[in-house]
Amino acid sequence: MSAAVAQRRITPSAALLDHLRQLLGDRLSTATAVREQHGRDESYHVTAPPDAVAFARSTEEVSEIVKACAAAGVPVIPFGTGTSLEGHVAALHGGISIDVSQMKEVLRVSTADLDCTVQAGVTRKQLNEHLRDTGLFFPIDPGADASLGGMAATRASGTNAVRYGTMRENVLGLTVVLADGRIIRTGGRARKSAAGYDLTRLFVGSEGTLGVITEVTLRLYGVPEAMAAAVCSFPTLAGAVDTVIQTIQSGIPVARIELLDEVQMAAINRYSKLDYPEQPTLFCEFHGTAAGVAEQSEMVKAIAAEEGAADFQWATKPEDRSRLWAARHTAYYAAIAMRPGAKGWATDVCVPISRLAECILETKKDIVESRLLAPIVGHVGDGNFHLAFIIDPDDPDEIARAQALNDRMVHRALAMGGTCTGEHGIGYGKINFLTAEHGDAVSVMRMLKKALDPDNIMNPGKIVSP
Repeated sequence: MSAAVAQRRITPSAALLDHLRQLLGDRLSTATAVREQHGRDESYHVTAPPDAVAFARSTEEVSEIVKACAAAGVPVIPFGTGTSLEGHVAALHGGISIDVSQMKEVLRVSTADLDCTVQAGVTRKQLNEHLRDTGLFFPIDPGADASLGGMAATRASGTNAVRYGTMRENVLGLTVVLADGRIIRTGGRARKSAAGYDLTRLFVGSEGTLGVITEVTLRLYGVPEAMAAAVCSFPTLAGAVDTVIQTIQSGIPVARIELLDEVQMAAINRYSKLDYPEQPTLFCEFHGTAAGVAEQSEMVKAIAAEEGAADFQWATKPEDRSRLWAARHTAYYAAIAMRPGAKGWATDVCVPISRLAECILETKKDIVESRLLAPIVGHVGDGNFHLAFIIDPDDPDEIARAQALNDRMVHRALAMGGTCTGEHGIGYGKINFLTAEHGDAVSVMRMLKKALDPDNIMNPGKIVSP
């Protein structure tokens, strides 16, 4: 990787850096530590630092930075909080990282229309803290406290997606800086529109390859009257997955239904100081009226009992629910902590719900045969599950076994009508799977990229190759 990056690197000139310093002052950094931080995400992928980091505070500043980089033919890499998992922020060709973390203003909240507009650097937790006294919340929660601009750019989802959808369904409009520095606004606040091409959906999931997202208009929801979470353990992985499938096929409107295998449960017990049975387990949550929550929970409980589950352990107090979901959200770090000195390689696939049990059980068999440490966890209510390979990055044999298992899992998912990534995105970590999934449609993606970014300066090397 390092040699390939070095060969393709486009280094900004002193004149460009001087121009950006005049614009930003000390908010342009070429410090090694800052550059290294902005050249890596939470994945195992090799760090590729940018040549400089520009800390923007407004859409207009982002526009000026992009215009200067476009004139010089220098790559631009958007950066939110660095929590992505497929190498999205790596500066594979060098260039300027545009950090939007200082763009953290909630610009507007409409309680009557159930929507808001935020700058791209606002994180999901910051938004929900801002909304705390309004009776509204934003439900998309990818685990990490990611920036909302980054969540839009990667088409993120999370534990609530089974009820509330993903960023695709919850972004109403965007402000985007294009590759030539133009500022455009897509979508709007109307709940539906038949006016022209749906540019909002084009940029949601574009991973910074078509433009820099600087503002996001989001759909909000009323805080439910009642919420209850439950933990349910199963003697077999098949029983847990079949419970999920029957729950979804029965039309029970669960808010969250998460699967953790016995390896992951052992990890979170130690990491989060819990004492749940170290068996395949479902974390469930129900939203609605008190009567509705009770009805939903009894229906899931009955299905689980038929699959041999133990009784539900309830978490109804807000602090208990928060503790439970905090443990789920830190599952990746809990897995890494099982093997000090190792690194995590997170990967995911998503399949139609009818094929979920088959896909997970075959993957589990592969893990056992590979002798790798790779806990399974997933947003299984929508057919999405994850592996975290806990590997020694200096052991070629371990890396080769992990790569082979990941390839096998992805191709299995594709053969089942699924996708190579349910929510992590492509970055450069999964770029080789895109053609296997989409075939000739990738050439259309490449045409769109060429039309909007003819000089290939917007996060080059991600999603599609030139």
